[in-house]
Amino acid sequence: MNPSILMIILSSLATGTIIVMTSYHWLFAWLGLEMNTLAIIPTIATTHNPRSTEAATKYFLTQAAASAMILFSSTTNAWQTGTWDIIDISSTPAHILLTLALAMKLGLAPMHFWLPEVLQGVTLTTALIISTWQKLAPLTLIYLTIDNLSTTILITLGLLSAIMGGWGGLNQTQTRKIMAYSSIAHLGWMLSISTMMINIMIFNLLIYLILTTGLFCFLMVTQSKTIQDTMTAWTLSPMLTSMTMILLLSLGGLPPLTGFTPKWLILEELVPQNLTSLATMMAIATLLSLFFYLRLTYTAALTLPPNTTQTKLKWRFKPSLPTLFLMSSSTMSIFFLPMTPLLLL
Repeated sequence: MNPSILMIILSSLATGTIIVMTSYHWLFAWLGLEMNTLAIIPTIATTHNPRSTEAATKYFLTQAAASAMILFSSTTNAWQTGTWDIIDISSTPAHILLTLALAMKLGLAPMHFWLPEVLQGVTLTTALIISTWQKLAPLTLIYLTIDNLSTTILITLGLLSAIMGGWGGLNQTQTRKIMAYSSIAHLGWMLSISTMMINIMIFNLLIYLILTTGLFCFLMVTQSKTIQDTMTAWTLSPMLTSMTMILLLSLGGLPPLTGFTPKWLILEELVPQNLTSLATMMAIATLLSLFFYLRLTYTAALTLPPNTTQTKLKWRFKPSLPTLFLMSSSTMSIFFLPMTPLLLL
């Protein structure tokens, strides 16, 4: 893609998210969401193959339908209450429709049908943007309207997403689809705690962004699109595969790594709220996600497929992609748990 066009697209992408984050009027928030959607579609379709075209079409139709639902809910709320303020959405049909629309934008179960297919049809860089940056605007709207949203609907969507995110990733061999179901499961954890402790949801989002960015950087450096591709990652850098193993275990939520922190805090908050059954089901659903993380860990760092002598010397060459994000995110995926009391102050 032309660098000038790429700069315009990325600037529009950032501008759309910033407009949503700084708006108090529903029309401005809708405008920011539309700008965000229209900016990412050329990035999805940039590879000019049928799979990317299909992914761009699915993404556009889903996001356009969700944006229309948001506009309809805000119009309904303005009709009944006489205000367009984002923080004042007191109409029951409006906030139910808004919750479902934001769930569709985020790819939460049961509206998650588009996310794995879209990520499978795009490049790893675009998949990283969809999995991280594109989640910020809808989560901002949830943050702004959390006092008026239905707790029951949010908890139900969170539990369904945690279960479907783990269940759907069990039989996947494509790394991008695995990351899609990982995103669904993590967003389910965020939504389940959003009505009780919104600061824990933000902290969980921060940890998710760090860990997901690190793992996508590993996939981009090693050019791994399937689980089988990760078997030869050790020929590129043995240290890289070791750090990736720790990163995957942290993403699965194993102590004493960073990924354990948000799950621990969420379970610790759910139990005093008499939601012990919900906490138990969320913890069991995490075991499903842990399985495909461990499978990816096993193939990337603990297996040694037959290779020729030439492939064993790949680590001598300088990597073609920068590894700054990978190094920093891998380090943070290990050492954030002891710093948790300082982060929550």
